[in-house]
Amino acid sequence: MAVAALPTGLLLGPVGVGVGAVALTRIRRDGTRGTGLAWAGIALGVAVTLTAIAVVVALLVGDAATRPLPAEVSEPRSAHARQLVLGACLADLPDDGEVSTVRVVPCTDPHEAEVVARTDFPADAAWPGQDAADARVSRVCTPAVLSADVPADDVELFVWSPSEASWAQGDRTGLCVASTGALTEGSLID
Repeated sequence: MAVAALPTGLLLGPVGVGVGAVALTRIRRDGTRGTGLAWAGIALGVAVTLTAIAVVVALLVGDAATRPLPAEVSEPRSAHARQLVLGACLADLPDDGEVSTVRVVPCTDPHEAEVVARTDFPADAAWPGQDAADARVSRVCTPAVLSADVPADDVELFVWSPSEASWAQGDRTGLCVASTGALTEGSLID
């Protein structure tokens, strides 16, 4: 039984822990050898189980960080910039530089910025270079995307394009973010 604990722990994780525990019980009862193998099977079973749990959690968290948000959020929440959709309202406009996490709020709440245009690069595209990525996003980031009710002179547009580092992580989203420079309520693109 102790011999079976080792490969079972390696291949089936929790089953190996059980087999190792049964083997230890029999070894103590019968006075046979194999304690080391039983403990090794238990240790491997625990290690394999913990590794499997870590992989599943990483996959779930990674997927959640890239899944697009709903068009309208019902309460404030943090989100990765890759999750933003057209019309997403941002509590604050992040400082210049690479943007990763932002605070998304309902557009009926006071907010500083809004995603007014979005463009997606092909998933299998090669990195085009920063200038080309910025140029592509700039083409959709014009005052024409704003609501007719919004004076274009009152709004500043910001281009958020993938960086080489974020591109390597699968980021293919370019955003145009608009801000009036003050807290506002409602949408700039309705």
